[in-house]
Amino acid sequence: MQKVFEFLKSVGTYYLATLDGDRPRVRPFGTVNIFEGKLYIQTGKSKPVSRQIHANPKVEICAFADGRWLRLSGELVCDDRRAAKKSMLDAYPELRSMYNEDDGNTEVFYFKNATAVFSSFTSAPETVSF
Repeated sequence: MQKVFEFLKSVGTYYLATLDGDRPRVRPFGTVNIFEGKLYIQTGKSKPVSRQIHANPKVEICAFADGRWLRLSGELVCDDRRAAKKSMLDAYPELRSMYNEDDGNTEVFYFKNATAVFSSFTSAPETVSF
């Protein structure tokens, strides 16, 4: 999990895929955090992506940097605890102009049953599960 976190943190922007009914939706994301031994991402409850995750928590992330890419799939679990939200926002203080842990909108999710595959054209894929 640490390797996945470090890769996502280093790329800055990754792409999160969800389902909107029977249609795929992909959008750029940039938050990633480890809290209490789990990998978290963040969004706002008012966004369509939040509704999509709640309707179907199975998602996939794709990120690319320096000739390597990562595909991370798993289920997202909402963690509505203030401490989890605060940890994320403390890691991304620039988001505090839009979010805070007590605003009723900030939402954090952690990965469960996750499988990450690191790939490149020059080496065999490496799979990590957590």
